[in-house]
Amino acid sequence: MGRILQFSDVHFGREHPHACAAALDYAHATPGDLVLITGDVTQKGLPGEFAAAGEWIRRMPEPTFVIVGNHDVPYFSLPARLFTPWRAFEKAIGHPAHDHQFLSETVMVRGVVTARGWQARLNWSKGVIDLDQTRKAAAALRQAPTGALRVLACHHPLVEMIGTPMTGDVIRGEAAALIFAEAGVDLIATGHVHVPFALPIRLGDHCSYAVGCGTLSNRERGAPPSFNSIEWDAREIVVTAIAWNGHSFEPAQTWRLPRRQDTRRDATAPDSSKPGVLEQSVRET
Repeated sequence: MGRILQFSDVHFGREHPHACAAALDYAHATPGDLVLITGDVTQKGLPGEFAAAGEWIRRMPEPTFVIVGNHDVPYFSLPARLFTPWRAFEKAIGHPAHDHQFLSETVMVRGVVTARGWQARLNWSKGVIDLDQTRKAAAALRQAPTGALRVLACHHPLVEMIGTPMTGDVIRGEAAALIFAEAGVDLIATGHVHVPFALPIRLGDHCSYAVGCGTLSNRERGAPPSFNSIEWDAREIVVTAIAWNGHSFEPAQTWRLPRRQDTRRDATAPDSSKPGVLEQSVRET
């Protein structure tokens, strides 16, 4: 059995202070394989917000894995948005923005940046994934140890989930999700929408799952502050949303997801040296 604690959208500058403190206590009381934080650690990318976020993350049990979100761009600096959108994040948080991964015998996590400093559309908060990013991440995840849980971590949901209060609207998101499913990715773990969910992605073999995380900020969208506990064994992945009840965190909703079996044997796992059919067709277009 393995275990990941997933946090997202803490939004320091608009954080829920009691929930953030209690989340630290929970993480130390129930340590697992990894603490995964899927973006938007700040509200406006201000120096004080990054300092607070960095301190909070450093107080988490190791190892940690943090990716950037759209709120982690310096909000008021157009030059930074255009030329160095992730410099402040990398300096304060200590995690690289690109080509970041965690690997153990039981789990592999690869991060992909879906946020942008600016875009050629009005709403810069929405997501973008380019297919070079996708191919690099898929190639890395195909090399995960046989039987290890394969996780793609990004801020925006690649495929829209019915019932969420907002959309990621990720450019090329569905094409990327197909490639990740073909590479044997078990989970695409995201934030952005501020509500938890765990649903099969209706692409490929339907054994890749979109797992969304709630927020630890005051920017609630119809759900209380929460985070996810993700546990797995050889047969099943169990995602539990741990929600704030006003005084402490408690289990609120659980999803039981059948685990893909063909990544558990060398004979049936994706070939680590060969792009899949979908990835190859995208590469050739």
